[in-house]
Amino acid sequence: MRYQHCPKCGGHLSLEETQDVNRPKCTSCGFVFFQNPAVGVAAILIRDRKVLLGRRIGSYSGTWCIPCGYVEYTEDVRDALVREMKEETGLDFDLGDVFAVHSNFHNPAQHTVGLWFLAQAEGDPMPLDDLDQVGFFSFEDLESSDMVLAFPTDGLVLKSLKDKGLID
Repeated sequence: MRYQHCPKCGGHLSLEETQDVNRPKCTSCGFVFFQNPAVGVAAILIRDRKVLLGRRIGSYSGTWCIPCGYVEYTEDVRDALVREMKEETGLDFDLGDVFAVHSNFHNPAQHTVGLWFLAQAEGDPMPLDDLDQVGFFSFEDLESSDMVLAFPTDGLVLKSLKDKGLID
């Protein structure tokens, strides 16, 4: 996304002085507008060697993902993930270690950095918020079906889970 006006003074943002499309500079006050990636978080919940996936509604509708969400400006990444998982699955998650970190370039309008945490949760998940279906799937289930993943980086994470023997 290319912004035209300075968030500080409303002046015109120009690329001419910095020569960097990610750092437009205000021609009025000199403010450099760094366009940094947003942070996303995802919870890897594994049961019986299958991983929880949800089918999305809204953006990327009809595609599947490891349940995920954005970190709000004032949130710790772990707090954000616990909140997002409650909103999307109705479950209270206990987070473990970070399993993967990837840069996501699939959306040209918003570069994100994703953090995937191993997690535990009791109970049966239900689709809420951005999801209309949830279920546990093996890597083989995905390969043998017409399920489409919303995010290429989820594919990397799922392959890694398979390679490490965590899912079938």
